[in-house]
Amino acid sequence: MKHLQDKSPNKKNKTVNLKTAFKTIIWPRRKLVFIGLLLIVIRSLSGLILPWQSKVLLDQVVPNKDTAQLYQLIAIVITAITIQAISSFLLTRILSVQAQYLISELRAQVQKKVMALPIRFFDNTKSGALVSRIMSDVEGVRNLIGTGLVQLVGGSFTAVVSLIILIKLNAWMTLFVFVPLSIFAFIALKAFKYIRPIFRKRGKINAEVKGRLTETLAGIRVIKAFNAEAQEEKVFEKGVDELYQNVKKSLTATALMTSSSTFLIGVATTGIMGIGGYYMMQDQMTSGDFLFFTLVLGFMIAPIVQMSNIGSQLTEALAGLDRTEELMQIATEEDDKNRTETLKQFRGNLEFKDVTFAYEEDKNVLHNISFTAPSGSVVALVGSSGSGKSTIAGLSATFLNPKSGKITIDGVDITKVKLNSFRKHLGVVLQDEFLFEGSIKENIMFPRPNASQEELQHAVNAAYVNEFTDRFDKGLDTLIGERGVKLSGGQRQRIAIARAILADPKLIILDEATSNLDTESEGLIQKSLSELTKDRTTIVIAHRLSTIKKADQILVIENGKIAERGNHNELIAQEGRYYDLYTYQAKI
Repeated sequence: MKHLQDKSPNKKNKTVNLKTAFKTIIWPRRKLVFIGLLLIVIRSLSGLILPWQSKVLLDQVVPNKDTAQLYQLIAIVITAITIQAISSFLLTRILSVQAQYLISELRAQVQKKVMALPIRFFDNTKSGALVSRIMSDVEGVRNLIGTGLVQLVGGSFTAVVSLIILIKLNAWMTLFVFVPLSIFAFIALKAFKYIRPIFRKRGKINAEVKGRLTETLAGIRVIKAFNAEAQEEKVFEKGVDELYQNVKKSLTATALMTSSSTFLIGVATTGIMGIGGYYMMQDQMTSGDFLFFTLVLGFMIAPIVQMSNIGSQLTEALAGLDRTEELMQIATEEDDKNRTETLKQFRGNLEFKDVTFAYEEDKNVLHNISFTAPSGSVVALVGSSGSGKSTIAGLSATFLNPKSGKITIDGVDITKVKLNSFRKHLGVVLQDEFLFEGSIKENIMFPRPNASQEELQHAVNAAYVNEFTDRFDKGLDTLIGERGVKLSGGQRQRIAIARAILADPKLIILDEATSNLDTESEGLIQKSLSELTKDRTTIVIAHRLSTIKKADQILVIENGKIAERGNHNELIAQEGRYYDLYTYQAKI
C-alpha cells in the first residue's frame, strides 16, 4: 500500500484532499471498488422499479382491472426488491470489510512510523496522544471506501437517473425543484468549509485529553498519595469541556444544513403539490404520473439531503488523514542519509572526541567531552545530579546526536552508522527501568523470545533473579502487573539486568542500574558484576560509588565537563572531587 507520506523534513505539511485520497486509498483498490460501483448501479436501478410499477398500477392495471398484469407487476416488484437486498448485502460485505482492513493496515503503518521516530519526539509527546493518533485518526477512512463511498456514488447515480426521468415526466416541475436544491447545495458547501478545521482541531483535543487521562491512570498512586484527585478531576473536566465546545460548533453547522434542507425540501414539496394538482385538474397529468413523479423525486432528493451527512463523514475522514499525514511526514532515525555504514565486526571500542551537546540552542550541557572506552572495559561516570552523566549515556546509545565533536565505535563515526547494525549489539538498563505487563519470564526474554532454557537460566542466575523467584509459587511465570507494580524496586531492577544479560550485547549501558537496590540486593548484583561486564564494553552511571570500585576508568563529571579521571585508587590518592564524594558516602 502507498503511504500518505513525504519523508522530506523540510516540506510543509499539506492537507489531504479528495484527489490525494483517491490516488493513495481508492485507486490501489480499484478492482474491489469497481465491483462495488457495479453493485451500487444494480441496487439503484432495482430501487426505481417500485415507483415505476406504482405508475403502471394506477394508470393501467386498476383502470383495466387486469388481474394477470397485477400478478406480473407483483412478481416484478418482488424480484426487484430481492435483487436490491442481495446487492446491498454484497456491497456492505465487500466494501465495509475492505474499509476495516484498510483501517487495520493504516494503523499498522502509523505504529511502524511512530516506532521509527527519534527519542526526542517521544520526550515532547504524550504517549496517550500517540495512542489516539494511531487508533482514532485513521478510522475515518472507512467513509472513503466504505459507507461514505457507497452513499456518495450510489446517491449521485440515483439522483442523476431520477433527474432524467423527472425531466421526461415534467420539465417545469423539475425546474421548480432545482431552485431550493441549489440554495441547499450552496449552504452545504459553505458549512463543509467551516467544519473541516473544527474536525482537525477535535482530533488534537481528543489526543490531548486521552494523553492526560493515560498519565493520570499511570500515576494513580502519586495522585492518591498527595490527595490530588480533585485537582486531576478539574484538569480532565477542562479537557472534556474543550472537546464539548468543539463538538458543539460542528453540530451547529450540521444543524444548519439539516434545518435548511428540511425547510427548502418542504417548500419544493409544497410547490410540487400545487403544480401537480393544477396539471391533474387540467388533465395534463395522470394520478399515476403524479405518484411516479413524487416517488422518483424522493429518490433524487434523498441522496442530496444525505450529502450533509456524507460531507461530514468525508470531512472528518480527511481531517483525520491530515493528522496522520502530518505524523507520517516526520523524519525517522533511519531517514538520515548520512547513516550508510554497517558494523560487520563489532568489537565495542567507544571513543568521545571533543563532544559538545545541547538540548536547547546556546545552552550546552556537555562541553568538549573526550574519553576512550576500549573493548571489554568498564567506564564509570560519577558526579552530582544534572552534571551530564545521563546525557553521555544517551549519546553512547545513539538516542542523541552530538552538537559538535565526534563519537566513534570501532573507529567509525557513530552518526554515520546504520542504527540497526549498532543497536543489535547494545544493551541498556535504565534508572527507572520499564517492565511490560506479563510474567517475569516474558520480560527477561523480551530481547530474545527464542532463547533457550539454558540461556534464560544463565541470565536469571547471573542477575540473582532466582533469589526471589524461587519463593514465588509460579516462579518465573509469576505475573508482575502493569510496569511490574507487584515487585519491589530491587526485584524490578534485577529483572532488567537479567534481560540485558540475555540480550548478550557487546556494549552495555547501566544508567543508575543499582539505584533502586537495597543493601542485600546490591551485594548480590556486585557478585554478578564481573559476569555482567565480561567481554563487554560497559558504561556505568552510579551514585553509589561502592558499586564501581573495580571500574577500569572513572570519569568525574561536573557542569558538563570531565573534572577528574582515573581508576578508584588513583582518584582516592588525588583527594579531589571523587575523594570527597566517596568519603562522604562511606560515612553515611
